[in-house]
Amino acid sequence: MFVASLAGVFKYKELPEKYGPFVQYKASIEKKSLNDEDNIAILDIVGTESVHVLLLDSYENFNQIDEELKAADAKINHRSKQVLEGYL
Repeated sequence: MFVASLAGVFKYKELPEKYGPFVQYKASIEKKSLNDEDNIAILDIVGTESVHVLLLDSYENFNQIDEELKAADAKINHRSKQVLEGYL
């Protein structure tokens, strides 16, 4: 199992360019259109070149995020979990 660490939470309009394609892909999977004020969390998957995108308004509680990460064979670290819970 991989460890996911929070790289940052960004408003869509402030998202670093390097994450743009990942966010667009996630939005297309969820059939969501993004607006400038949407909060987006970027998780780095430690030991890989991968990132995991969370469109935060898609989740009602942290258990939903945990389940999504389990499906990706990842678990979020404690500090990152605390930060994200503040956004939910």
